[in-house]
Order: sequence, then structure tokens, then C-alpha cells
Amino acid sequence: MSEGETDERKLIHIDMDCFYAAIEQREQPELRGKPIGVGGAGRRGVLCTASYEARQFGVRSAMPGFKALELCPQIVLVPVRFELYQAVSAQVRAIFGRFTDLIEPLSLDEAYLDVSHWRSDPAAIAREIRAQIYEETQLRASAGIAPNKLIAKVASDLNKPNGQYVVRPDEVPEFMKQLPVSKLWGVGKKMQAKFSAQGVETCGDLQRYDKIAMAQRYGKWGVELYELCRGIDSRAVKVHRMRKSISKETTFREDVVGVLSLVPTLRSMLEEVGESYQSRYTDREIKSVVVKLKFADFTQTTIEKGSGDVDIALAEQLLHDGYARGKGKAVRLLGVGVRLADEEDEKQLEMF
Repeated sequence: MSEGETDERKLIHIDMDCFYAAIEQREQPELRGKPIGVGGAGRRGVLCTASYEARQFGVRSAMPGFKALELCPQIVLVPVRFELYQAVSAQVRAIFGRFTDLIEPLSLDEAYLDVSHWRSDPAAIAREIRAQIYEETQLRASAGIAPNKLIAKVASDLNKPNGQYVVRPDEVPEFMKQLPVSKLWGVGKKMQAKFSAQGVETCGDLQRYDKIAMAQRYGKWGVELYELCRGIDSRAVKVHRMRKSISKETTFREDVVGVLSLVPTLRSMLEEVGESYQSRYTDREIKSVVVKLKFADFTQTTIEKGSGDVDIALAEQLLHDGYARGKGKAVRLLGVGVRLADEEDEKQLEMF
């Protein structure tokens, strides 16, 4: 492949297929072809991911282990080995580096690559990257190829596992018309339900509203939605991604009843957050304090308020307010953190 200059953006989103589970099946051949879940052991455990064999039974990441066992009694739960996953991720990232220096990791198992400087067809580049990943790690990856981040990420999910999907510049308008609005950043379940009530299911439906109407309905985000639903996304691939937040969370061995019983844990975790901030991030201003609660019935709430420092008193007040939302329900998980100012990370990334 030869290099050259081009004005056309060529972005690839690589997403490893069931990364943690695939590594475990590679390392333990007896698990190949079997439904497995990574994590989830013990009564309080939660899955990090599940193999495709397990997903066929409805098992998914972030599901409690006991629920996974209910859906798939034959599932094998294996312990998490982050050091191993990090090492393999470094291998994969080294392969990316053979094709471009413009790499924006999103997590251990996915990244954006800008290959605009290549004259070659980006689909051919993606195939070669995926082939080298398999040859050197025995793991499979899927890819989305498009002129911008939004579409590349959506496309990488359309031909999984072990496939790729290309959306060329002239195909963007038609592609976006058919795309569900739920695929747009910032459109969660609640927003999706609101759109559905208005007869808006696809980006094509949303395109009926002009920019002024979108701004009046949804403010600044409405203007962004106006562009996103048309496939307009000018964000560059950023080699150095700015950290969005510092947070700690814990899942209790036994559900905790009573807000006062949560205060010591909250204080301890917030002290750790403060130490992390002081040691590495004092060049960044703190924008707000955030508290997250997951209740015994697995409903959860997150409450946030502006603050310029690691404010323990404010965190305790947020804890009381969040606990009140649960109307006395026992608490399964508690999280606390600070959000940092001047963040530029993508909207779909969460603090916890």
C-alpha cells in the first residue's frame, strides 16, 4: 500500500469481538464453543462480558451473575484477568500503529483510526488490520469504515462478529435516513421514548424538523442533533483523550439499609478520589460532584451538583437526596466522584 495526501476523511472503528470472553476461550481451549461469562462469580458479582454462545440466551454485560445463571444454567463464569486483557490490548494497538499514528482508544477493546493519509481503499486497510490481529492474537475483530466517527462506530456493529461494514460519503444520506435515533449519542431510553411518542423512530423522521425547531425544543443539544441525524460529525480522531472524571464505586456484600450507614463508605471513597485528583489532575478544574446509587431492585439514580472542589459536605447532601429517591430501598452499590471541566470526551461515555 502506498501513502499519499487526500482531503477525504477515512476513519475506521475497530471493535474486538467479545474481547475478554474471546481471550479466555483462547487461553482455555476447553471453553471454546461454550457459553461463558467473565466476572459474575458470587452472589453479588456482575458480568464484564459474555461470549456469543451465552448471548444467545439473553446474557449480556453488566448483568448479575445469578441472573445469567437463570437464563443459561450451563454458563461457565470465569474470573476477570485485567492484566492479561491489557497486555493483549497493547498487542492489538501495536498493530494499529503499523497503519497510522492517529489512534484514539475508547477502551481496551475498541478504537478509532484515521487512515486518511492512505490512497488505498480504507475497507482494504480494515481487512488487513483485522487479518493481522487474528494472525497474531487468534482473536477476531469487526470494523466500521466511514467518513466520520459517528457513522464508523455505528457501522462496526452492523456485521458482527468478524465482519466489517462500509459507508461511503455518497451513501451517508440514505444510511442516516434509515438509522434508528437510538443510535445517536445522547439518545438514551427516556429520550428514545419521547421521540417515539412524537412519531420519531429513525433519523429520517428527525430530519423533518429544521434547526430552529430543534434548538427551541432541545436547546444547544438540539442543534447538535440536527447535524448528527444528518450524519454530520466533524470531530477529529484524538490521539490523547482528555480524562472526563475521577470516581470510585463499590458493590456491598449485603444490601445496606439506611442512609447513615452509607456515609462512612462515601467519605472513604471520596478521600481516594481527592488523593487521585491532587496527585495527577490539579491542572484541571473540578466542575461538579456526582453520587450514584444502585438499589436492591437494580434500579439506580445519579445525582450531580456543581462544585469547585472535592466537597465532602456536598457529597453527603447528594447521598441523602439520592437515597430519598429510592424511598427507603436498600442499596446494593454506591459510587462517588468528581467531573472535570473542559472535558471533550464523547457523550456516551459515563463516569461509572
